[in-house]
Amino acid sequence: MDHSKHTRLATAELTPANLEGATIYDAEDHKIGSVSHLHGSGAATQVVVDVGGFLGMGAKPVAVPLQQLEFMRDDSGHVHAVTNWTKDQLKDMPEHHH
Repeated sequence: MDHSKHTRLATAELTPANLEGATIYDAEDHKIGSVSHLHGSGAATQVVVDVGGFLGMGAKPVAVPLQQLEFMRDDSGHVHAVTNWTKDQLKDMPEHHH
């Protein structure tokens, strides 16, 4: 997928309603997880990403800073994000507990 042609989300669009469920891709365009929910607010906002699992079962939630994800919309209007994290790096992070 050529993310360079996708529209970046403005800061005001970085809301739970827009981001929850968004697919996360690594720099090699591999799907590495999806957004579960947001934690915190403002500059301290963390995105809780479900990593691993199958069909939503057994996924591990990990928290990453919002600034380390680049959220955008594709031509169909679907929100997704790209990050430099790999799936293995996310899996190695501590599990996020609510």
